[in-house]
Amino acid sequence: MSLAELQNVKKYFGDVHAVDDVSLKINENEQISLIGPNGAGKTTLINIFAGTIKLNSGKIIFMGKDITHLPPYKRCELGLARSFQLPAIYPNLTVYDSVRASIISKLKKGKRFYSSVDLDDEVNKMTKEVLELFELYNKRDMLAIKLPHGDKKLLDVACAFALWPKLILLDEPTSGVSTIEKRKVMEKILSVSKEMGIKSFIIVEHDMDIVFSYSNRIIVMYEGKVLADGKPEKIKENAEVVRILLGKVK
Repeated sequence: MSLAELQNVKKYFGDVHAVDDVSLKINENEQISLIGPNGAGKTTLINIFAGTIKLNSGKIIFMGKDITHLPPYKRCELGLARSFQLPAIYPNLTVYDSVRASIISKLKKGKRFYSSVDLDDEVNKMTKEVLELFELYNKRDMLAIKLPHGDKKLLDVACAFALWPKLILLDEPTSGVSTIEKRKVMEKILSVSKEMGIKSFIIVEHDMDIVFSYSNRIIVMYEGKVLADGKPEKIKENAEVVRILLGKVK
């Protein structure tokens, strides 16, 4: 079943065709890696999908609804969430309160000023569950800004997962993480996905070991267009993909 569809999506920055007439269907239970050299249009496509930048033309369908002109928070309400290449954390909030903010948003309790979230059992139970799944509960009282970089990345991802989305967009979740830690991060993301029942995600990734180990579909972008799209074994055999990516992707 199709979760989302991008139809003839275009985004230009002056003369630069960052995303150039891209059409894609995203299905349920797909773990997709979005790859390509720097400047291929990967993050721009994710930003368009998430609603953080506007497209020039085209259409985006999600859960059967046209979300082309919806703001990001409305897309979240429908079940679309994302993390960022640079962790988008609240530096002066604790780890606990950072995840709790997502839970409050998910449950639409942000306007209930007459009751304290500290006493809300549902909010606190769900917050604890997410933090334990990401092994961050023992750091719950730390300010987010004080976390090591790897934990900041996990917190950013945890805040996105705390929205319990139907589809999650992960922009380079292992960037800045040591080679040894990359697999730990991905294993954690996959294990939490299984625990929470979040079965569909798109990852922008540069590490080919990660890409071919954790994807069941790979989309290759080049100069704003989709160069190739298919199962990992098919992508490995694509001579044009190998030629373009050789030496350009870690």
